[in-house]
Amino acid sequence: MKPVAIFRHSPTEGPGYFATYLDARGIPWRLVAVDEGEAVPADPNAFSGLVFMGGPMSVNDDLPWIPKVTDLIRAGVAADIPVLGHCLGGQLMSKALGGNVGRNPVKEIGWGEIQVADNPVAHEWFGPDLRAFESFHWHGETFSIPEGAVRIMGNRNCENQGFVAGKNLGMQCHVEMTEQMIDSWCETGAGEIAGSMASPAVQSAQQMKQKMKEKLAAMRRVADRLYDRWTQGLRR
Repeated sequence: MKPVAIFRHSPTEGPGYFATYLDARGIPWRLVAVDEGEAVPADPNAFSGLVFMGGPMSVNDDLPWIPKVTDLIRAGVAADIPVLGHCLGGQLMSKALGGNVGRNPVKEIGWGEIQVADNPVAHEWFGPDLRAFESFHWHGETFSIPEGAVRIMGNRNCENQGFVAGKNLGMQCHVEMTEQMIDSWCETGAGEIAGSMASPAVQSAQQMKQKMKEKLAAMRRVADRLYDRWTQGLRR
């Protein structure tokens, strides 16, 4: 089986729990360190799936790798190779598939509830019983739902938290978090947290770390559902 390509755009925003998930199931993967200048492959056919992680930049920034990534996403979708995006990765997917990315009404940092949409596609990915769950967030921008895609989740602070287009899943939230990642983000993002506390959807570092183990365990049960559904489409 060809590896899943995981694209890292920032040193602190690696695959996190998603890598643990793949390793536990014997699914090979390869990190593409865009943040270290590694070239973005032009051909998706070297991989069984394409996964894009988060990052502090905007998809609207003038960065040389962004057009290459959006080209690769379109090529992957055209070749029936499943694409998965987390936060910035979901925004890159939306942009590549004809959507728009812009400022969210409020900044979201920390834990917050997400409502699962009541439609057949959402039930296919989450199961028929899940109506809401708590996820981790860290974003100031958000995406529109591309034409032909289906919105599968949202919340009161950000209407579009996820969409599905065939085998492809784009998320605004971070279901891939680990304790180490939360600790690191709280440290490196201390200034951003302090400057954003006026937002009703921003938590302090202390709030983010309360009951962190329990919250991560619950979120991973949801992540497993999404990842299980996504990996069904991998090219074998």
